[in-house]
Amino acid sequence: MMDKIDKTRTDASWMREALALAMDRKGTDPANTPIAALVVLDGKLVASGVNRTAECCDATAHAEIEAFRAAGKALGRMRMEGATLYSTLQPCGMCTMAAVWAGVSRIVYGAGRADVHPMYFEARHLSTFDFVADAWKDDLSLTAGVLAADCAALYYRPWDHVPEDRQAND
Repeated sequence: MMDKIDKTRTDASWMREALALAMDRKGTDPANTPIAALVVLDGKLVASGVNRTAECCDATAHAEIEAFRAAGKALGRMRMEGATLYSTLQPCGMCTMAAVWAGVSRIVYGAGRADVHPMYFEARHLSTFDFVADAWKDDLSLTAGVLAADCAALYYRPWDHVPEDRQAND
């Protein structure tokens, strides 16, 4: 899935691509959890993924994990130093720690914890920032809120009533 090198693309441009992937593969119904992630290295799209937890009956099949799995195959290695992870939703703790283990240099995300329903995150309110700080990753930078409103529109919002049986992280 390697694209040609384009070092002129901005974070917003890559996030638009992630948004398009989410809507193309998962639609715009929040019940389908349209989360998408990209792994970009040296200005090239290495791999992408969408949330497939329901389809795979796999709690670890988050968009970011799917993108890391595909990137590992494309690169022939687990470590992705210098790569940027783009995600339409702030990565959860599992996905953030996977980014730490993969050695990515940046995480860029759209909608954050405050933009969406609490069901998308750990109940203890640990954030991506907490995981990075606790992992002593001073070489991993975080950029939050890129096209946040556009990304948040794909998910249940904080004020939405979501029946308990449809919530994954309660």
